[in-house]
Amino acid sequence: MIRLALAALAACIVFATPAAAKSPLDPLAEQYVKLSLEIGEKEDGYIDAFYGPPEWQSAAKAAPRDLPALKAEVAALSLAVTRIKPGWLVAEEKRRRVFLLAQLKAADTRLRMMSGEKLSFEDEAEGLFGVRPVLRPLSAYDPVLKEIEALVPGEGPLWQRVDTFSDRFIIPADRLQAVMDAAIAECRKRTAVHIALPTDERFTLEFVTGKSWSGYNWYKGEATSLIQINTDLPVRLSRAVDLGCHEGYPGHHVLNLLLEQRLTKARGWVEFSVYPLYSPQSLIAEGSANYGIELAFPGDEKRAFELAVLYPLAGLDPKDAARYDALLVAQKALAGARFTIASELLSGRITREQAIALTQTYGLVSAKRAAQTVSFTEQYRSYVINYGLGLDMVRAYVEAAGPGQAERWKRMEAVISEPTLPGDLTRP
Repeated sequence: MIRLALAALAACIVFATPAAAKSPLDPLAEQYVKLSLEIGEKEDGYIDAFYGPPEWQSAAKAAPRDLPALKAEVAALSLAVTRIKPGWLVAEEKRRRVFLLAQLKAADTRLRMMSGEKLSFEDEAEGLFGVRPVLRPLSAYDPVLKEIEALVPGEGPLWQRVDTFSDRFIIPADRLQAVMDAAIAECRKRTAVHIALPTDERFTLEFVTGKSWSGYNWYKGEATSLIQINTDLPVRLSRAVDLGCHEGYPGHHVLNLLLEQRLTKARGWVEFSVYPLYSPQSLIAEGSANYGIELAFPGDEKRAFELAVLYPLAGLDPKDAARYDALLVAQKALAGARFTIASELLSGRITREQAIALTQTYGLVSAKRAAQTVSFTEQYRSYVINYGLGLDMVRAYVEAAGPGQAERWKRMEAVISEPTLPGDLTRP
């Protein structure tokens, strides 16, 4: 009976397609957006951004269905999209179909989790984000710690030496606004050389507290974002450019405005007017935002800009800047340890206190910074893979375009302005 009901619902969705529709996917895409908004009413934070018709949001708030009904519709809608054969579609719409199916798989996974189903860390990550992470034992990162020892010699735990040294580069609170303004402006300038931005694009910058994250971009539609920087912990100088690129240019702000401009508006693909956080979109978003730092500031250009502009604005002594940068580069090799610790914590194999201690050891941070990292993991779970694994995948794909900046920026633009999925990054 359940199968018959799902099939009947799928048939209704397919055959309700308006004769005037430009694509057989159009009504299904609209249904996907409305369904996503309903799921968002069941979990705070599920919808990261929505800039479609306000009445769709109002309808979702007015009468959200229960989880079994939502799961049934995800299944029916997936079946309906599957029944749209690739041969019926023009080339550009074939990727759209695959994208919708991937998003619906993620919605099904999240609804299963919301219904109480327990998944392994790897299964959860693959179901939500379309990639199965490889978890290495923490001992695999011990050689990296030994290399870092040479950069910060002395007594006491390594994490303490690293944290104390890094605190020399804290931006004074009364100078943070000026430093962030300058960093974001430079990120935008460098991005605009390669990607045409709308003349009316803009953002608002706010400093906030009480968050598990260090920065967030809330995309509002019409090429507008709210960028928030968390000041619960002092912001170090290296984070200024990182946050400016990641949250702004060519990161989240640019990705969202390009999808709105080129897909939602130019092609009428309404599915891109909604962004469910727990979906393959996030691996692309976080990976490209992190790689955007390297792309905008290749080689030693980030340090050169910091020395020329940001250190003076922050009133910091740059004499140890080279060693600080070397330390930051070395620490990147520890990124995967975060996945392993997250897996152990979420599976219940270690306690929160143990996770904090391990994060101090392998993240080389204070107890307060480690606690914030663990809080993020508790809130967002396997989402943590999107930063390191996403970065590695986007970097490999973009840099395969060639050694020149022009080729790399062109490929990066394609990644953040098309219906890109993690699987696309594994193809030539």
